[in-house]
Amino acid sequence: MFIRTNTRGAATAVAAAAVLGAFLVGCTSVSTSQGPGDDVPHAAPSANASAMAKAADDAAAAKSASEEVSAEAEAEAVEAAGNSPEAVRDAFAGLQATLNDNCSPGSANCAYFLGRVNDELARLDKAMKADAQGPGHFKEPLARFSALRKTLNGDTTTANLEKHRSELIGTRDRINTWMQGHPEDYR
Repeated sequence: MFIRTNTRGAATAVAAAAVLGAFLVGCTSVSTSQGPGDDVPHAAPSANASAMAKAADDAAAAKSASEEVSAEAEAEAVEAAGNSPEAVRDAFAGLQATLNDNCSPGSANCAYFLGRVNDELARLDKAMKADAQGPGHFKEPLARFSALRKTLNGDTTTANLEKHRSELIGTRDRINTWMQGHPEDYR
């Protein structure tokens, strides 16, 4: 509502400047064979040009202010979206994307793969805690996340993730199985 009000105000200012400019042009064009009529004060052409330039500047400033308000509103909307909790459905889709992947300990892609699984599990944990159904609905998966966090003890280095590779992948697979039994949570 606030954004619309400012936009309307800016549009009104632009319209007013355009009408003022039209009046100025109309007033200066009245003339008789002896010059401007008695009812029209004489104005130098440079004054008319100055008034028109000012009206154009005012219109450009109003348009710029309107665009600035719109850009600020858009930035606030993006920031609000970034701070809002992710939907369980979206976080679960990220975890499911890792299901067909695996790695051999020590292989080149293992660091990436295990880091990604850990990140996807953390995203899903956060989404479940923020879900409108409440953490009670996701009791089993949240308990598995908690157990995994205790196992990793905050250490997400490649060496520690490889050391606890079976727990990490096992948690992913168990949570996937639980979610498959609760399709209303991700469809």
